[in-house]
Amino acid sequence: MKKARYLFPSDYMADPSANVFNGKLYIYPSHDWDSGAAFDDDGGHFEMKDYHVLSLDDVEDGEVTDHGVILALEDIPWAGRQLWDNDVVEKDGKYYLIFSAKDKNDVFHLGVAVSDRPEGPFKAQPDPIRGSYSIDPCVFKDDDGSVYTYFGGLWGGQLQRYKENKAMGKEYLPEGDENALPSRVAKMTDDMLQFAEEPRPVLVIDENGKPLRADDPHRFFEASWMHKVNGKYYFSYSTGDSHLLCYAVGDNPYGPFTYKGVILEPVVGWTTHHSIVEYKGKWYLFHHDCVPSNGVTWLRSVKVMELDMDSDGNIKTMRSE
Repeated sequence: MKKARYLFPSDYMADPSANVFNGKLYIYPSHDWDSGAAFDDDGGHFEMKDYHVLSLDDVEDGEVTDHGVILALEDIPWAGRQLWDNDVVEKDGKYYLIFSAKDKNDVFHLGVAVSDRPEGPFKAQPDPIRGSYSIDPCVFKDDDGSVYTYFGGLWGGQLQRYKENKAMGKEYLPEGDENALPSRVAKMTDDMLQFAEEPRPVLVIDENGKPLRADDPHRFFEASWMHKVNGKYYFSYSTGDSHLLCYAVGDNPYGPFTYKGVILEPVVGWTTHHSIVEYKGKWYLFHHDCVPSNGVTWLRSVKVMELDMDSDGNIKTMRSE
């Protein structure tokens, strides 16, 4: 499989978080719909109001099952609007959906919902994760069973409102040769309901050990993802307004991560958001674009293609066609 496949063209979904549970592949996307909201650079038009889960047994030509709504906005006591990106992890026989949503004051936080099955439905906790902010959670379970949540997104994702995990009085976006704003990571508590520590910055550095600058087109913007190959930690992310997917490699889940290259060239549509997972001996890149919606920027569709990675673990730059 080299050419990208649209997984579920009958509906508009995006931000696919792919995971393997019980020998089956599950994809947890956000759900686009035409709300009529005007387009803006902060994503005000992304009025997602529920989550679905898709599953399949064969990536190349297997039938995709939509298990329907697994969590809806009205079932989350603290949420006001905009159910953005989410991810799911299994621990001790339970499945935990970590999601991002705005509270009733239009501030993004991360929440937790729990299920006995990967296909849901999920029941939301009454309050968001304490100390959480911003968007785009990726939940990574390491070999020792420890679970880490990576998160953060600029502009509409509100990461620029925070410094050292505290909300600032005003936003600040670094410019020029200032250090770029980094993603965040926090280890989860054993019950998976809270951060076990203060979130830490996820530094992406160049080959000389210097953090990537704000004007570098390869710096972090949103869409954190973590996977592990041969003991190495692969932190991948979207560069947002430069429209790339990039990756960096480190020796532990906290980093720092040394920048290695571009995974995916720009797709049709403003955003690029992805996940990477191994299934049946092959690595796959899940992502989205706007081709099926005829170029309407915010109606996105989920795609998958085989990851092009060499024997040394280097990911080759790909084009989604």
